[in-house]
Amino acid sequence: MAADQGLLTIGEVARRSGLRPSALRYYEQVGLLRPAARVGGQRRYHPSVVAQLAVMALCQQTGFTLAELAELFQDPDSGRDRWRALAERKLVELDEQISKVTTAKSLLEHAMRCGCRQLEGCELVAAAGARQAIGEPSFFPRGSGDAALRLASGHRAIGPTH
Repeated sequence: MAADQGLLTIGEVARRSGLRPSALRYYEQVGLLRPAARVGGQRRYHPSVVAQLAVMALCQQTGFTLAELAELFQDPDSGRDRWRALAERKLVELDEQISKVTTAKSLLEHAMRCGCRQLEGCELVAAAGARQAIGEPSFFPRGSGDAALRLASGHRAIGPTH
């Protein structure tokens, strides 16, 4: 800890947060962090910046972009309203990702169980490829993946199976 009013050097903040000093300078530059005080020409941060960086890291792990973080932290007085609006948008995005990943997982699990010797010969995989070729989602629409896989569970190969 720096001797000046309990402020932290950029190196100490970097050590505590797990970020590089260059990342801290960048976060300042793009407005994610308030500009640090200068003591003898060196950046000095209030200790609370470590907690702010921890919140930012958590947000990034849940899919928030730096632009969204900048929006979130730009005005501390409207933080709760801003946070809720961003969280609601992010939840919709995460639900869409979960749906796609769940469908992809189901497709792979089906492919592992089916008797097709090659993925290219699997009717279900071919249908997904055909949908993608005409600009439709290659996976089944949200919520229909499991039903579609059950319907296709008795599918037949469209190419050689031996």
